[in-house]
Amino acid sequence: MKKSIVLLGIILAFTTLSCKKGAPENTPQPVKTVKKAPVRIAPKVVTYTLKNTKEWLKTNKDSANLAIAIAVNRTDKAFFTKMDSVIIPTDMSGDLAFYLPFPVEVPYLAGVDKILFFSYPTQTFAAYENGILTYTGPTNMGKKKAQTPTGLFFTNWKAEETISTVDDEWKLLWNFNIANKGGVGFHQYDMPGYPASHSCLRLQEKDAKYLYEWADQWVLIDDENVKFKGTPVVVFGSYPFGAPKPWLQLVKNPKALTISASEIEKITAPFLSTILMEQEKKKKS
Repeated sequence: MKKSIVLLGIILAFTTLSCKKGAPENTPQPVKTVKKAPVRIAPKVVTYTLKNTKEWLKTNKDSANLAIAIAVNRTDKAFFTKMDSVIIPTDMSGDLAFYLPFPVEVPYLAGVDKILFFSYPTQTFAAYENGILTYTGPTNMGKKKAQTPTGLFFTNWKAEETISTVDDEWKLLWNFNIANKGGVGFHQYDMPGYPASHSCLRLQEKDAKYLYEWADQWVLIDDENVKFKGTPVVVFGSYPFGAPKPWLQLVKNPKALTISASEIEKITAPFLSTILMEQEKKKKS
């Protein structure tokens, strides 16, 4: 009887050691990283009022509120000061994301490492990482006679400074091309507060520099063939040319331009398989 007990103990000990072989207790297990949303400060309420620009600047010229006011009016500092009137949030204690229309999270995009959206009707852009909004700001896109093409694009090549093919006196800073043959890209340039470009996507310099560093370039096999594409860029919607600026509606209805997560899902769905295919190519290279 004692021999049987001893033998059973040896068998159990051997079995236990065999199961643990190749996976010692001290072996670190792989940890799946999940993109977390940035910590943001939300205003108590977001409503807007129309203000005389010069009067407002008398007490806000050097304030932290100025950056929000400029973005809300889809312009840059130089053009903001020239405007007769501007819309101003009544509560400016929050982060910029709460004053622009894109949702802070889109669960549908959880599997997409990086993606950039440009909204024509709201003249804003948003950068997402795994469905989390990481950066947003204003843009001025193509004017009526030279509208920015819509659809799915990918970031291609970039240059800190280039000269426009339309006018050799136009210097484009932090230029990132998204349509190689079409010559379309996003970059820093004058933002008068409405679509005014020759199809490119104009940005404030700080935003252009951020996206220049954030987005990925394509990788080429040779001059004619692409190994894998850069960051996906979706340009969507249409602008009401000839009508008042859409963001002026915010004075009467603060949610007039809001873009929902379900809307982003609907816009992205036709392109998702292509986006994920290109993403997989990059990971395997």
